[in-house]
Amino acid sequence: MMKIGLFCAAGMSTSMLVEKMKAVAAERGIDAEIAAYPESEMETYVDHLDVALLGPQVKYLLSKGKQICEPKGVPIDVINTVDYGMMNGTKVLDHALKLVNK
Repeated sequence: MMKIGLFCAAGMSTSMLVEKMKAVAAERGIDAEIAAYPESEMETYVDHLDVALLGPQVKYLLSKGKQICEPKGVPIDVINTVDYGMMNGTKVLDHALKLVNK
């Protein structure tokens, strides 16, 4: 099972994106656990993830996120602003899969 964590400030809009990503994963038969967390809890969850994505509103935390995730072998990147705004679960899921398969 692939575990994807989305990190953001408050989590409301990110939670909606998580639901869209879960629907796409289910349609494709991808066994994935996708959840949203506050960015302040990244260190708590990183050990249980295969990939981490930051919401565009906290993209300034990418450097800090890399310091937390990279030593654990967890790829991290920022969600594309347009994909986030459009709640495009397909594109965001594809981005996460691409990061894992690098």
